[in-house]
Amino acid sequence: MNVDLYDFELPEELIAQTPLLDRTASRLLTLNKETGEIAHHHFPHIIDVLEPGDTLILNDTRVLPARLFGTKEDTGAKAEVLLLKNVEGDQWEALVKPGKKLRAGSVIVFSDELKAVINEVGEMGARTLTFEYNGIFQEILDRLGEMPLPPYIKETLDDRERYQTVYAKHEGSAAAPTAGLHFTDELLDQIRAKGVNIGFITLHVGLGTFRPMSVDVVEDHVMHEEYYSLSQETADLINQTKERGNKVFAVGTTSCRTLETVGSKFEDGVLRESSGWTSIFIYPGYSFKVIDGMLTNFHLPKSTLVMLVSALAGRDHIMHAYTEAIRERYRFFSFGDAMLIY
Repeated sequence: MNVDLYDFELPEELIAQTPLLDRTASRLLTLNKETGEIAHHHFPHIIDVLEPGDTLILNDTRVLPARLFGTKEDTGAKAEVLLLKNVEGDQWEALVKPGKKLRAGSVIVFSDELKAVINEVGEMGARTLTFEYNGIFQEILDRLGEMPLPPYIKETLDDRERYQTVYAKHEGSAAAPTAGLHFTDELLDQIRAKGVNIGFITLHVGLGTFRPMSVDVVEDHVMHEEYYSLSQETADLINQTKERGNKVFAVGTTSCRTLETVGSKFEDGVLRESSGWTSIFIYPGYSFKVIDGMLTNFHLPKSTLVMLVSALAGRDHIMHAYTEAIRERYRFFSFGDAMLIY
């Protein structure tokens, strides 16, 4: 399958640069995955689409202030580090700039209390490095680190919490699970009051978020591994939803990939507590095992995320929905508007 099948013209001005002041002020496009029917709403209308007994699954990962700026110890040249995941102890996987200058053995100094030694160069240009510090690492990172906004966002984010979901809990992501940025605590309470269940999974977003596809054939793409965790409580909630004949909605592609990863582990269709690493790549032809619908933002052309939603709703339905979204001037990507596939 050719990657160009998922290409489309996206006006640059539709890539949202800043979050809306009101999280729920975003727009919502609803797409019936069976008929292709499209409707336009404000985001709180999601309550009217969900039915009592349905279940929303949200990713409660929390974004690290993972971008660090320092200098090479030997030359004083500027250096940048983007933390991707904690390997173990004080060892991390990261992206670095400038990549050609930061080789194994290089030392980067961030402050009097923090520096890092590059151990090795890994796949896709990632580095493994070890931190040396005085004090508590997390507190130092909170002081020195900046939020790792995607490279297409040029604006400065004054409020760090605006790149966190209101339910963010487990720190470890290099990017936000952005479909969840639309929710407020009040809206979640209203959803619960209707009888819709809310459960949580954790997937720490990593390197794959920052890497565009570099192959021409979809099947040749390799996803980067990311850590996930699903509790027995959430597994039970999903199992009970399925038994009742209600729908399970993933909030975001990260929740979707976690649920489908776990679903593939249990042949009897009954989910159980699970954690580990996933590199699942979902594209058309995939048979969904857990989710019935998904809330997601609008994604960039030729991205793995466009392919994922096409697997759920069909490429033709998705391309038509995206054409409509562009015509109606929807805001795209991390701080953009939302689409509910049901």
